[in-house]
Amino acid sequence: MGRISYSQLSMFSECPQKWKLNYIDKLTESEPSIHLLFGTAMHEVIQSWLEVMYNDSIKNANKMNLEQRLHDKMMTQFGIEKKRFGKNPCTLEELREFFNDGVEILDFVKKKRGEYFSKRGYKLIGCEVPINVELKKNIKMIGYLDLVILDEITNTLKIYDIKTSTMGWNKWMKKDENKTQQLLLYKQFYSKQYNHPIEKIEVEYFIVKRKLYENAMFPQKRVQKFSPASGTVSMNKVAKRLDTFLDLAFDNEGNRISENIIPTPSKKSCKWCEFKNTQYCSVGV
Repeated sequence: MGRISYSQLSMFSECPQKWKLNYIDKLTESEPSIHLLFGTAMHEVIQSWLEVMYNDSIKNANKMNLEQRLHDKMMTQFGIEKKRFGKNPCTLEELREFFNDGVEILDFVKKKRGEYFSKRGYKLIGCEVPINVELKKNIKMIGYLDLVILDEITNTLKIYDIKTSTMGWNKWMKKDENKTQQLLLYKQFYSKQYNHPIEKIEVEYFIVKRKLYENAMFPQKRVQKFSPASGTVSMNKVAKRLDTFLDLAFDNEGNRISENIIPTPSKKSCKWCEFKNTQYCSVGV
């Protein structure tokens, strides 16, 4: 049985040719990144803190040395990526800068805990909750939910996706369906896999910001919350995207195929594409 992730659907929607070059021709090798290193570490620290808070006590969560945990996680991730890629994933200056930014974020989230994560009447369902749903054409969708919390009074679940960002999402990012529709799919799949009423599931992007505006005349927060529209129309739209992807990119046995793949150049998708103006793609804009 074939397996896909949301990142495959996102890349195909951006440009089918880029998806083909990555997943069929396997021409791209991933590169180490301080952003990925930092994001992984921040996820793990925030999740571990919330697990103690919900499963043990707020008091014990407050005793946790999150700064040390972040340091240890970042150094561990640094070592993992160095071993994997055979080179440092970033400079020591970058590592220090991102660590200091992370300390500011964690300090803010810890102080404002009640504003974002209430404990009374709420239950932590889990962190990294697995999604494993069979689709058509012998394909499975695999994914993991950063955080799932249940309002025990209303039986409403909230699925969180934790994002690290330089200065948060602007209005264009919020309109980017490749960014926002991931949780809409996960909402549908969670309901199906775990038998929870779909009308009792909410979704939210929990975006932590490394930087704040200098000399701002208004109070600034290190956290930005964003909940995309997740009604029937929005969910049907992303379901149709997924259906189109499966129809064009896979045969009935779940094997990837390239017969129907054509590039869809655009300024947005081509700007940072590693295949632009190469022997593999001459139509980039």
